[in-house]
Amino acid sequence: MIPSVNDVLSAELEETEIPSKNYKMHFSDEVINGYNDNIEAMKQVIYKILNTERYQYIIYSWDYGIELMDLFGEPVDWVCSELERRITEALEADDRIEDVDGFEFDTSKRHEILVKFTVNTVFGDVEVEKAVNY
Repeated sequence: MIPSVNDVLSAELEETEIPSKNYKMHFSDEVINGYNDNIEAMKQVIYKILNTERYQYIIYSWDYGIELMDLFGEPVDWVCSELERRITEALEADDRIEDVDGFEFDTSKRHEILVKFTVNTVFGDVEVEKAVNY
């Protein structure tokens, strides 16, 4: 007997957008309470991506997080160029993030770079600062 093709397989599929609703993290109180959505959820997503070392935690896919550990001890010029590439790559893995631009680097502190940039999301722009030790 030859199997027949089910009509479900040939039917048109309808795409639905999943909301960006997240649990709300209160960083100062170290508490997770309530929910946030849209631009507030994106701020939290950006924070979590930039503070999760890629490949270190088995609960995250290898596409999640950023690689910063191997920057220690490298020349500051190389670290700045790598940071721009790595931050962009890490954040653009999320399909709600359209672009990352406007990078500014402050290297006035010894062994620390303060990176400022803008993340363009589907909900609006987010200004971000990240201190990176190298």
